[in-house]
Amino acid sequence: MWFIITSIILLIASVIPYLPLTHWFFRFFEFGKIQILVLQTITLTLSLVFIEESQISIRTLQLLTFTSILFHIATLYKYTSFYKTIQKDKSDISSKTITVLSANVFQENTNYDAFTSLIHKYEPDIFLTMESDNNWEKALAVLEEKYPYSIKIGLDNTYGMHFYSKLEIANHNIHYFVADDLPSIEAKISTSDGFKFTFFAVHPPPPSPTEESNSKERDGELLSIAKRIKQNSDTCVVVGDFNNVAWAKSSILFRKTSETLDGRMGRGFISSFHTKYWFLRFPIDLMFHTADVFIEDLKTLEPFGSDHFPIYSKFFINKKSSKQAHLTENLEEGEHEDVEEIISEGINEKSDNRN
Repeated sequence: MWFIITSIILLIASVIPYLPLTHWFFRFFEFGKIQILVLQTITLTLSLVFIEESQISIRTLQLLTFTSILFHIATLYKYTSFYKTIQKDKSDISSKTITVLSANVFQENTNYDAFTSLIHKYEPDIFLTMESDNNWEKALAVLEEKYPYSIKIGLDNTYGMHFYSKLEIANHNIHYFVADDLPSIEAKISTSDGFKFTFFAVHPPPPSPTEESNSKERDGELLSIAKRIKQNSDTCVVVGDFNNVAWAKSSILFRKTSETLDGRMGRGFISSFHTKYWFLRFPIDLMFHTADVFIEDLKTLEPFGSDHFPIYSKFFINKKSSKQAHLTENLEEGEHEDVEEIISEGINEKSDNRN
């Protein structure tokens, strides 16, 4: 009986994310694909060891569970080191290595010194904070001597952003694609060795029982940014707390619309949230990039009091290399309409949580 109940629950949890529903309850199960895979594997193994009956219902559930496990593995395989897509094509025509540290600091976190110590320790060329309010802005002022270029959006609604750079910010835009209190940053960066690229910083709201009741704003924001990237026709790097996992439909549409690559592919899940609950830890702080950006390192760093681990990346630009071009994907027939509909729904959605 235990196997029947457990396997049915896990099978339902596996199917729910594929329902075309935006309520947070249905979207939550997208985040837990890794955990569901682990639980199904344990459940199936225990059933094969301890259940001796050969009832049709038991065997059917075992077969369905095994099929579900294979499906999860097929989806998650791309985000493991077994998936050999990593390309490195550094030469004398490549840029110098560029380093970025991004972190959702958790607005209520007042351990400012721990974060500034991280910046001093790793000395990234660029760092991005999310959920940073005016108190965080004051605390980050001690870093301005080393980071002369900055974009500051101090908000107390948990959607503030602060962008600091040693590299020149030639110009920038602050976008509010779906709501006037949900900013994203577009910064044109110039490096000391003559390379230029566009950095997009994102932090859409999550579908959650304590925040937004559905994923409409999140998905509309992400796909609006994806369209902007596509229009940009420049070297791009996209970093932030996506409040989404890479295998979710909206993330896949983001990647296809923007024609970018997912930095996690071939490197591991790199789960970043929640710092306190190891089994309920999800990879929601993502990085995407155009095919002329080559990632050398992508990892989480030590915690500093936030509920997110900071993400550290190292990459270089090689505009002459086409080694990664074949990895980009395009929207398929019918998906353009899906993207436009999702963006429209995001713009028309009114938050009951923030207003």
